[in-house]
Amino acid sequence: MLFDAAGDVWLEHRTPDRVYDLGRFTVADGPAGGAAASFDVLRMDPELSNARRALDHDLQRPPDKVLAFFSRMPLLYGTEAIAAASYACPMHPEVTATESGTCPKCGMKLVRSDAAPVPAAESSQGTAHGGHDHGDGLEWEDLMPAINRASDPSNMIWQLIDRQTGAENGAIAWAFTVGDRVKIRLVNEMESDHPMHHPFHVHGAGRFLVLARDDRPEANLVWKDTVLVGAGQTVDILLDVSNPGLWRAHCHIAEHAQSGMMFSFNVVRQPA
Repeated sequence: MLFDAAGDVWLEHRTPDRVYDLGRFTVADGPAGGAAASFDVLRMDPELSNARRALDHDLQRPPDKVLAFFSRMPLLYGTEAIAAASYACPMHPEVTATESGTCPKCGMKLVRSDAAPVPAAESSQGTAHGGHDHGDGLEWEDLMPAINRASDPSNMIWQLIDRQTGAENGAIAWAFTVGDRVKIRLVNEMESDHPMHHPFHVHGAGRFLVLARDDRPEANLVWKDTVLVGAGQTVDILLDVSNPGLWRAHCHIAEHAQSGMMFSFNVVRQPA
């Protein structure tokens, strides 16, 4: 980051509803260091350029693994077959209907409601998250305190599913060898009971590149250990398996990991 003026700099976390102060630091007045002088100079590294060209094959080939993000909410839906007079979205209570379905704003399934259904013209007036149209699908400020208090891993189930084997969470049995480069397709399925963004994180086995989002190649290729997969989004990553051991992959939202949205995979050394 380049600072072109002296003074206090505030660190803030901004959501569409609130601004959170995280801290501040001071930029002193004085001569800039050598790094600032070359800040605007574009440099090319031949080795990295060759490595980038070698990724074209990985962009085109099919994935080695397909991992889906999915959720089930027995807390809300149970097994009752009796139709309700009205249904509403837990996230957007202004969205109501006379029959079961999904919320057009967030994709969450509508649940039984005692409230009278709102006419379509009135229901369409509201926007996501208390009248603010955030447009990014993120749950910036939690709006379901009653559901959060009532939920636990038995009735709010978060899952990672290996779509090639059907294995779920801890039953997923991947195995790799040091030196492998594994293309993994992450699919955040909108058919979930509660579609939402999930930050996918890999421990220990190495780093990965985000190759593409929804089949569009990623322009800014950087090594990462976490990627945010949007609701309904497909993300292709290339995992660089760099060291042996038993390593873990999981959603980085703590309650999702606690509910089981994680698994471990084994990495062995190259044969001697």
